[in-house]
Amino acid sequence: MFKNLEIKKGKNLVCDNTFHADMLMDVNVYLLEEGEEFELYSDSKESALLLLTGELLFNYNNEEINISRNDVFEEKPYCLHTSKNKKYIFKALKETEILVQQKENNKDFDTVFYTPDNVTQIIAGEKEFDGTSKRIIRTIFDYATASYSNMVLGEVLSYTGRWNSYPPHHHPQPEVYYYKFDHPSGFGVSVIGDNAAVIKNNSVSYIPGGLVHPQSTAPGYRMFYVWMIPHLENNPWTERIFAEEHKWLLNN
Repeated sequence: MFKNLEIKKGKNLVCDNTFHADMLMDVNVYLLEEGEEFELYSDSKESALLLLTGELLFNYNNEEINISRNDVFEEKPYCLHTSKNKKYIFKALKETEILVQQKENNKDFDTVFYTPDNVTQIIAGEKEFDGTSKRIIRTIFDYATASYSNMVLGEVLSYTGRWNSYPPHHHPQPEVYYYKFDHPSGFGVSVIGDNAAVIKNNSVSYIPGGLVHPQSTAPGYRMFYVWMIPHLENNPWTERIFAEEHKWLLNN
């Protein structure tokens, strides 16, 4: 359920049909060197490329686009979301880390380029539980905004010493979290069902459908994670299901 990735140059596998296949999607993290080109293409899968840090140059709608992101905590994301059979070439203008999420999808849809200007961001948990679950949620796309997609993609920023994914909830769809911390010593705890593990920079949590998955970050450190959910056939992810034993918290 948990893994610490040692991010190396090139492709770093998070999950696919041979590793944590129960996550029902492909996720890879790439560390590109300055000047390196990356091709985003699949003949059967939709793809979402999320810029974590670095600088990329690519062509979109016959226009040369330059995007950069230095800090996931302070800067909202850039993401290119495309259907199968569409090819985009990205060039790294400096060392760059990207995350690519993919899932089988027979639908053709127009490519969407998400920028800091059109990514939804809210502050949640600010007034509940003395602010101990306060966090920033950035939803890049979900079923409400991209019903043609078989995936959901977003980011969460946890304030220091706070809980998130709270109150404890679950959903039938699996979910993957990929973590970053604002300091090399940063850490937190991820809870999946009755199992818990210490998470650090570049940790991954693999959450099977149906299990609750709250988590927390240590005081003094800020935690960031990418959250990724595949829709199930005829059962897209649309809402969180709060654990029965914790529902009373919603009225507290």
